[in-house]
Formats: sequence, structure tokens, C-alpha cells
Amino acid sequence: MKVAIIGGGASGFFAAIHVKINYPESSVIIFEKSKKILSKVKVSGGGRCNVTNGCTDIKILAENYPRGSKQLRKLFGFFSTSDTMKWFEDRGVALTIQEDNCVFPVSQNSQTIIDCFMNETRKLGIEIKMDSDVKFISRNVVENNLIAVFESGENLVFDKIIVTTGGQPKREKYNWLHEPGHAIVAPLPSLFTFNMPNEPIRDLMGIVVENAAVTIRSTKLKADGPLLVTHWGMSGPAILKLSAFGARILADMNYDFFVHVNWLNLQNEMEIKDKLSSLFNLNGYKHISNVRPLEIPQRLWEYLLKKIEIPLDKPANQINQKELNKLINLLSNDAYKVTGKTTFKEEFVTCGGISLGDISFKSMQSKKVKGLYFAGEVIDVDGVTGGYNFQAAWTTAFIAAKLFDE
Repeated sequence: MKVAIIGGGASGFFAAIHVKINYPESSVIIFEKSKKILSKVKVSGGGRCNVTNGCTDIKILAENYPRGSKQLRKLFGFFSTSDTMKWFEDRGVALTIQEDNCVFPVSQNSQTIIDCFMNETRKLGIEIKMDSDVKFISRNVVENNLIAVFESGENLVFDKIIVTTGGQPKREKYNWLHEPGHAIVAPLPSLFTFNMPNEPIRDLMGIVVENAAVTIRSTKLKADGPLLVTHWGMSGPAILKLSAFGARILADMNYDFFVHVNWLNLQNEMEIKDKLSSLFNLNGYKHISNVRPLEIPQRLWEYLLKKIEIPLDKPANQINQKELNKLINLLSNDAYKVTGKTTFKEEFVTCGGISLGDISFKSMQSKKVKGLYFAGEVIDVDGVTGGYNFQAAWTTAFIAAKLFDE
């Protein structure tokens, strides 16, 4: 059996390795169009590689995928986060689960994961060919095989092909997969930060609020978690989660909207009022700038007070009702104008790709072309930040590698 893996990224290597494990007599070749393999693995997590998430509850795990949640929930029953961790640890890669549930190699170096994959491919005899760009795939019904046509003009015949080319920023990059009949969901950025060029809060770059709640005006979009103020606007898991679930809605808004921040992540304004009143009464004549809710960093607290024109040296117990109401409203519903987005090109994540309706999720086989399979971000599946996208890559690749069972 000859099997081609089109794409030398995370899902490509994982699929190739498992095809060879499942079918030792098969010939497996990974084709990568560029001169680099495992490039996203290299840069993931700031070069540390967030290989998966520590969540082991499949229902909760699946909720972290804006697209493909239903399909992945079924697949996680066959290969989930605990399976991923065991797989790497069985191959000598020690892992650590952080407080935020992100899983990294103990080495804190993505090269550890790359070395693991390279060792496995060498041991299993998997061939890797770079500078090999596939332009078209067709099925030979008479011979019952697939023909891959390369940019170089070379035509190669395979029994099975798994496409693992990852997400692409432009629709035309999927044309070669659209031609055999697959519907393509237009690609859009999925994980991005918010640009706020006219908001002075950018002067607080580096400030982190550990548990904020964020919403988008005129939508039902909401998320919570750590929020980071940057020199261009806002980032952090809460913002990235919001951008993932709102990817298409925010694109339709041309990335021009208002984000509302609940700095204390308390939905009940009376609860906020009681918290502030108690705090101010206990601290008597202290300057209000020195009497902050512990969830709010000092620089942010002073910024918020100035925003509603409360003097920093005003005694806490002299805050009047009007000022208290303004502060409650600001803490629960602070608004910022977003104009544009910022994506990290090397870690670019898209929604879109091969339509879920064109794939049999029992095997990851195309419903349009027999013998053609998909895995990873090339399909319209994506997760929030935190190791979820890699987990989707490992799981779909694992399932696609059982490709001779269907």
C-alpha cells in the first residue's frame, strides 16, 4: 500500500506515524510544499509548544471549538487529551500541566516535540519530501487508486492520500481541493487580538486582569478569563476566545465594533456596590487610589478613577452616591472602540476550509473522492487558545490513519 501525506505539519506527521504503526508494510511519504516542516509546532506557545490541554472531560473539551464541536466530541472518545499526553510520555517526552490547564513539554522547548516526531519517522521508515507542491488530486476508478499531480509536473499514484495542509488565509489556496467537488467554507482569521488605536488604555500595556468578562456590543458574544492590555489594544485568553467564537460575526462588522469589559467578572451590580461600599468604609480616610478591589491592578485602578474624574487623593469614605454609581457602571460595563485586528502570522489560525458536510467523521474520508482523507486545520474546525487546535490535529490525524478500516 502506498500512502501520501500532503502537508508536513503537526497533523501530517501524526497521521504518517499512525498509518505506519497501523500498517507496517505500507509505504508512507510526507510531502511538504515549502522548505520547512513542523513550522507551527516550532513557534507554538512562544516556542514552547502547547501540545494539548489538560481538560479530560470530553463534553467540556468539545465546548472549546467554535466550529466542529459536535464532530470532535464523538472523535475524542477514540483519542482525547489524556491519550495525547500518554503518547508523548511513552516516547520519552515529559509533560507538565500549567495552572491554566495548558500542557507543555517539561523542557519548555518545542524542539523536544519536533525531535520526537523526527525520531519516530526515522524509526518507522517514513520518507519526507520537501519542495513538493501538490496541485491536483484525481481518482483513477479503473485502477482504484489516486493520482497526485505536482507543481513540478510529476504524477504519482497512491492507494490513499491524507491531506493535512493546515489552514490557509486565502480562499484560492483551496482551489485544488474544490475542483474534485468539495465545498470550501471561506477562510477567516479565528484567533486575533483587538486593535484600539484611539484608546488611551494602551498606555497601560503589560497590565493583566486575571478574570475579566468581555462582550461585543449588539451581539450575544461573550467570554471570560485573563485579559492583557497591549500597546495596540487588548489580548489574552478572554479576547482570543471572543475572537474565535465571533470570527465570522466580527469579520462581517469589518472589525469595527465596541468591546465591553466587566473588570470584576461580577454580573450583579448590587454585588459590586456592596463590595465597593464595604471596601471604602473599611479604609476610611485613605486616598481612594490606594483602596482598590484586589482583582484590579494598581495602574488600571488609577486609570479608571481618572476616566470618570474621581480625584486620586479623595478619601475613600467621601465618595458620593453619584461617583459610586459611575464607578460601578465602569467596573461592570467599561466600553472600548475596536478598529482592526492583529494576527500572529506564524501562529495564524483560521476558521474555514473543507466543509464538514463533505467529510465522513467515522474515518475522516472525503465523501466526494474515495481514498482521500483530511486531518487538521484544513477542515472547517478550529479551537480557542490553550492547546485545543493541536488536540484537534492529533485526534483527526489518528482517526484518518485508520483509513483502511472503512
